[in-house]
Amino acid sequence: MAILRADELRGMSMEELKEKLVELKRELLKERASKAVAGAPSNPGRMREIRRTIARILTIMNEKKRMTSQ
Repeated sequence: MAILRADELRGMSMEELKEKLVELKRELLKERASKAVAGAPSNPGRMREIRRTIARILTIMNEKKRMTSQ
């Protein structure tokens, strides 16, 4: 899965963001499992990118929640 930028994420609905979040968390879990089994991951920067994208999604979800509550 490609890493999503903040402007791409802001254009998505809350449901789409939730789906992407679940998908990325599964991918991160898979990467962590492969690291535990194989030692060194095939792409070590990938885990960092996934974690950062998850953080972006959570940030944008919180922004949207705050905008609707105001």
